[in-house]
This record gives sequence, C-alpha cells and structure tokens, in this order.
Amino acid sequence: MALEQITQENFEERVGAHDIVILDFWAPWCGPCKQFGPIFEKVAAEYPEILFGKINTEEQQELAGYFNIRSIPTVAILREGIGVFTQPGLLPEEALHDLLKQVQELNMEEVRAEVAKQQEEAQKNA
Repeated sequence: MALEQITQENFEERVGAHDIVILDFWAPWCGPCKQFGPIFEKVAAEYPEILFGKINTEEQQELAGYFNIRSIPTVAILREGIGVFTQPGLLPEEALHDLLKQVQELNMEEVRAEVAKQQEEAQKNA
C-alpha cells in the first residue's frame, strides 16, 4: 500500500478501515526522520495489507498530543484500533519487519482482555 498522509480529518476513517496500522510521526526539519523515511517507504511497499501512515507533527499537533509524542521519529502500531506498540527513535529495516511479524501474530482476544483488565484497575483506583 502506498504511504498515506494521516490528518486529524481522515484519521478515524483511514485507521478504522484497516486491521493493522503503522504510523510514523515525523517533522520536515528532523534529521533522523529524513533517515527513517526511506526505510518506512520500503517496508510499506512489502505489506500491501497494512496501512502505513505518516503524521507530520508540525501540522497535526492534536494527533501528536493524542499519541503523547515527545520525540520524533516515533513509530506507533495499532491492531484492530488498539495501540499495541509505540517507540521513539529510528528503527532499522529488520527491526520494523520483526515488529510487524510480532503484531500480525498477536492473539487479539488476549490483548482485549488485558486492556479490559487495565481499564477495570484504573477505575478502581480512580
């Protein structure tokens, strides 16, 4: 799948339409972001079933805030709308492939159960 620019306006529609979404939070002035861009694009071409989205943190500050982005580049991966991975820093190509393989193999029933458990704990402690 081609890379898509993700904005506040198209976020829900684009992310909701895909099982796995990988987001690259970046900025035009960021050196490491410029280095990571070609890696992200190359890997995107190898996974047509996955949405690879780029989010310019300068233009999409609400999305960056929602994901609590403090450093760029940052990669965030969602599976079935649930955030399953976030990591700042430049990822090598092999690490990105490995991450995607792990995300594809996740047992989402277990993930949903863990999310529900954490939400329940948070409500008890509130």
